[in-house]
Amino acid sequence: MPPTDQDLSQAIWIDLLSPQAAQVDEVEALGVDVPELPDMEELQLSSRLYRLNGTNYMTVVLPGLATDGRRLSRPLCLVLGPDRLVTVRYHAPDAFRAYPERAGQSGAGCDTPARVCLGLLEELVDQLSDTLEEIGRALDTTSSEVFDGGNLNRTVMLQRALETTGRFGVHIGAVRHSLLTLERAVNYLEQFPTDVTEAKTIKRLLVGQIRDITALEVHADYLAARASVVADATLGMISLEQNKSVSMLSALVALFAPAMLIASIYGMNFQWMPELDSKWGFVLALAGMGVSGVVTFLFFKKRGWM
Repeated sequence: MPPTDQDLSQAIWIDLLSPQAAQVDEVEALGVDVPELPDMEELQLSSRLYRLNGTNYMTVVLPGLATDGRRLSRPLCLVLGPDRLVTVRYHAPDAFRAYPERAGQSGAGCDTPARVCLGLLEELVDQLSDTLEEIGRALDTTSSEVFDGGNLNRTVMLQRALETTGRFGVHIGAVRHSLLTLERAVNYLEQFPTDVTEAKTIKRLLVGQIRDITALEVHADYLAARASVVADATLGMISLEQNKSVSMLSALVALFAPAMLIASIYGMNFQWMPELDSKWGFVLALAGMGVSGVVTFLFFKKRGWM
């Protein structure tokens, strides 16, 4: 929000970031009701999309940075009236850093509140599209690592891939939720335009945005399916690695089992055991242990167990 020494009545866009009470009072003096965060977080549709005194109140949920630097999804309210656009937010979506610099390049223009709102919605959709593209490229990298059998330290890699894929799934879900709320807001704005003189032009631009949002929703569902496939494949690879380790351990135990059997038999030291008096008894026992180990190893090797 601009400094309070400026005349807000001449502004066509007022951005309230974690507004203080004095800032809320100043905006409400212009006839705009500023919603609070608990009101914006309500789930029912009537609390997120409504019209009051000729002004549209549209709440969307967007990913962004909180004040402490954490990345999360929070609601953002677009208050669009005939004279101005007011945005109320408690976090920093990426679009709010990029749009002021590129507002003049928007196809909707920025000379009226409705066109500023359309340009901002377009930037929000573009940012979500960029997020999906980044997730898609990262999924390509992760999937290639999972299916690359030449990795020496596969256990650590698979664990990292599973964690990464899980985070991708959460991000895709957040983007999908954002697209859903944006689609509802755009449809509502199409039904209840605030600028009657440009209603046809605004509707035409909104139809294009709805088409873009629908395409991104399909792409988000596709990425969610891909993330699920990579996660399932990673779990399968982890299971195979565990089975391989168990098989190796079982093979090693079985490899020394005959030798242990021979050693346990001749370690009983019964007096009537004739081999105890033999000069070659110890050598023959060692030889039997060695031969049994070699035979067992060759048998496992032939079966592909080692």
